[in-house]
Formats: sequence, C-alpha cells, structure tokens
Amino acid sequence: MIQVDKLSKSYGEVQALREVTFEVAPREIIGLLGPNGAGKTTLMKILTGYLHPSAGTATIAGLSILTDREKVQEQIGYLPENAPLYPELTVQSYLQMIAHLRRVPAGLQKSRLSAAIRAVGLEDRLTQPIATLSKGYRQRVGLAQAILHQPRLLILDEPTNGLDPTQIAEVRRLIRALAQSATVIISTHILTEVEATCDRAIILMGGEIKADAKLADLAAASAAVVTMALPAADDVAAVLAGLAGVREVETAASDEESVTYRVHGIGSLCPEIYRLARERDWQLWELRREVRTLEAVFHDLAVAHGGVA
Repeated sequence: MIQVDKLSKSYGEVQALREVTFEVAPREIIGLLGPNGAGKTTLMKILTGYLHPSAGTATIAGLSILTDREKVQEQIGYLPENAPLYPELTVQSYLQMIAHLRRVPAGLQKSRLSAAIRAVGLEDRLTQPIATLSKGYRQRVGLAQAILHQPRLLILDEPTNGLDPTQIAEVRRLIRALAQSATVIISTHILTEVEATCDRAIILMGGEIKADAKLADLAAASAAVVTMALPAADDVAAVLAGLAGVREVETAASDEESVTYRVHGIGSLCPEIYRLARERDWQLWELRREVRTLEAVFHDLAVAHGGVA
C-alpha cells in the first residue's frame, strides 16, 4: 500500500528526515512513534502532499507523491491533531460540505454520509452545532470527515489526545474497525496507544528510523534473567553464551553475594539454562523470562540517541 524510499527533508540547515525507507501492507495499522522533533509530522505532511521532499520518493497505492499528488490525496483520509472543524455548523452541515469538497458523486453522497455517521456513532448528534459537542464527539466528527470518501489510507495524528478513558477505548475500537477496509497510520508519542491499537511500530528519532517491528515479534524477542549466588566455579557468562540460540550475555547487576545476567537469544531460553544450572551445580536465586516491551525498546533507543539522561 505504501512504499517510502530514502525520503529526506531539510529546512535550511535542519535535517528533519534522513533517508527514511519503509513499506506498509494493505490493512496494516502502523504506530509512528517518536519524541517531539523526531520528524513524524514532516513525514505525514509529505505523505499527504502538503510538503515536497528534499530527496527520495514514496508511492501510495502505486501512485507517486511527486507526480500524482491529487490522485494520491484522493486515496487518503487525514485527521490532524487539531481537526479543522467549523464550530458554527451542525454536524450534518459540516459533513455535507466535506462530501462536496471531496467530490463524492451526488448519487453516492447520502449512502457515504450515512456509512460514516454510523461508523463513528454520530446518529443522535446530526443537528447539534459542533461548538456544543464534547471533545470526544468533536473527535468523532473529525474521524467521520476523514473516512467519508472511503479512503484506502487513513493518517491519524494523535487521535485520542485529550480524550477521557471511555472515549479513548471507543476511538481504539473504531480504528480497529476501520482497518478492516483501510490501511491506518497513527502518529503518537503515547506508547500504550500503539500497543493497544497497532500491528507494528516505526520509531523515528532525529529524522531517522531507529526501529521497525511487528509488536508480536517485539514481544517474542525476549531475554532470560538469571541471578545466582557467588562464588561460581565456572565462567558463567562464557558458559551461557555457548548455549544454542544465545546471541549475547550481559551482566545486569552484581554485589558481594550474587550476580545477575541478562541472556538475549531466540526462543525460550529458561529451560536450557535451568538444565545447565543443575548439571553444573549453580545456586540459582532467580530465573525468569523478560519480555521486551515497546516502552523498554523506546527507552533504550532514546538513551542511545541522547534523549534520556
């Protein structure tokens, strides 16, 4: 659905994006993560045709953002962080205006309006002025305008910002439902938002992609935490490193009585470590699987990038 190839953008001497490359399959839900200034908004503006890249290119549904901008925009539904709503209009009047602006054929306008209104649960708010709506209902109106023309790609910037827990749950459910027929990119700095809603996370820092992984793969990339009493007769780290599937062994903590190792590898390492400990008569204090969360990955990348003290 989306192919981004070495996309770069400069503002004078400031490099906002640096050769960003990734692909998105149809009906994936992608979480675009990063701290302020990471390049998320710049990337979204380029994909939606509001900015021209300094270098590189991207295609959406096979159409180039450089040469087919209007056709690309026909494929996209966009909800910016502050939705461009007209508070003096009623919900129905506003969505009818959007249908005209989106060039929805007259014969299809009624059915498209009805479908969008039902999808976001606005049936009982149609005659209400937008100015009188709660934050949650205004967000629903913003989502309705984004899906009115039945786009193949939805780009949502902080879609749950400012909502209460009940409204957040409703918007998450709605995004999942919309992904049955559209590809979705959610830009956010809230890690739990991505974990609750998305299939995959792309982490931007300093204009570069620092991580790109499916959340299921991220959870599978675990480590075993081993704590044992001192002294140990063996070079424990070297012995652990020799186990099949182990990529790295690091010393996580130590004191006069014990040492803790974090063993990184493939699959479930704990059974093999326990077998090894029994064979070598190690005195185990703790042996557990440590799952890598999105928060842990983000924190480690931020530390490496200099963003966290």
